[in-house]
Amino acid sequence: MQKRVVVTGLGILSPIGSNLKDFCENLRNGISGIRKITHFDASTYPSQIAGEIKDLDPLNHLSPRFINKTDRFTQLGVIATKLALQDSHLELQKIDLNRIGVVIGTSIGGLSVAEEQHTIFLEKGYKRINPFMQTSVFPSSCSSHIALYFNFHGSAETISTACASSNSAVGHAMGRIFSGDCDIVVTGGSDAAITPFILGSFCSLRLVSRKNEEPEKACKPFSKDRDGFALSEGCGILILEELEHALRRDAFIYGELLGYGATCDAHHITSSAPDAVYASMAMEKALKNANIDRTEIDYINCHGSATPSNDPIETLAIKKTFREKAYEIPISATKSMVGHTMGACGSIELVACFIMLQHGFIHPTINYNTPDPDCDLFYVPNHAIEKQLNRIMSISLGYGGQNSVIVLQRFKSL
Repeated sequence: MQKRVVVTGLGILSPIGSNLKDFCENLRNGISGIRKITHFDASTYPSQIAGEIKDLDPLNHLSPRFINKTDRFTQLGVIATKLALQDSHLELQKIDLNRIGVVIGTSIGGLSVAEEQHTIFLEKGYKRINPFMQTSVFPSSCSSHIALYFNFHGSAETISTACASSNSAVGHAMGRIFSGDCDIVVTGGSDAAITPFILGSFCSLRLVSRKNEEPEKACKPFSKDRDGFALSEGCGILILEELEHALRRDAFIYGELLGYGATCDAHHITSSAPDAVYASMAMEKALKNANIDRTEIDYINCHGSATPSNDPIETLAIKKTFREKAYEIPISATKSMVGHTMGACGSIELVACFIMLQHGFIHPTINYNTPDPDCDLFYVPNHAIEKQLNRIMSISLGYGGQNSVIVLQRFKSL
């Protein structure tokens, strides 16, 4: 009999909330978390805005020693895992920790520490480099430290598929439970990319918004006046659990993960393939893996990066997959409020999906001002819709043509 995978805990650290209550309220109310950058002086950059986490002091959660030997993306991962485990009400002392795995997605990894330590190296020489620099920089640092911190032995794996990383990680984590290797998997993604060097690289690519005068209105997915995304930091963690295991402990269940699909355009290192064939194929794979028909999806949480080139391609992919029904399905972009959290975006958006599933609403795509003939679907402009949802598709698209899609549903008992 096919195992079933449910979600029993959520942890969120984002520019619009570092707890589920605030995150939910701000999603529903269409509140932007994009502001002027305070992490460093960005006054000479063409883009001076970002989505910073404002209500978080790592020292309230982690020791100074731990902070000294880790990058911020790892700190966010461990803190969000704490929050998710608290939310799940798992009693770890009563559970076989050999059956708990960790699968984390990241795109940037520990580059902020590398950037900082490289400056120290140039100014003061190699003897002043933090001895933990090497392990801080590794993309695997976050998953390894989560496993170390909580003594989980099932696995500590890292997935890096650019901006699709954490959606891919959740898909891989589902497989760990379907296969019987784990009863529980801590999964999601984390990135902390707001640094001088990383922002500069995105400015060079001309992918970030330059609407500095009104940061809250800068990120405009699918609107004709869009000019790029706002760089952000964040972490979303989900506790995946095998259904029978969750039922035995009478766990609260947010919903069920049904299917996963992934493809690669193999077209260009930064641009999606303009024909959207493989993005659509990933959606079709997810539907097939979930064993449902396209007509059963009643909401799509899209990638919606707000770049001039990618939004029309994602729109085309949805049309190819859903055909005439594409015009009927509500679609919205979490990035319009949160900004682009790089490898963490997929898991943050999945947390948003499970929250909407529980609370009966669809969050808006804010800052949608001017319709674009190439983006002609229903993007839930500017105001939330109150609606009970049953089945959701969540899409993540990444550099290098990475396409990752997950289908989830309201939990239905045995």
